[in-house]
Amino acid sequence: MSYIVDIEKHCGCVKKSGMQFPKSFDTREKAEYEALELANVMNATFCKKHRFFVNKEDNKFTIVVEMACPNA
Repeated sequence: MSYIVDIEKHCGCVKKSGMQFPKSFDTREKAEYEALELANVMNATFCKKHRFFVNKEDNKFTIVVEMACPNA
């Protein structure tokens, strides 16, 4: 079975980063690690207009994009 890491919305920072989605992995552990790592990198280095977190569903890990709190 293949496990997928994808992103729900390609905001400007994602487009500028050159990150390619979707990504495919052989194991659930590798896909989950990659999704969480990408979300952490995005939260730490992107413009802070959005917040990124991971939604797990079956064999797919989706990086969800939401507007960040104005005072964050």
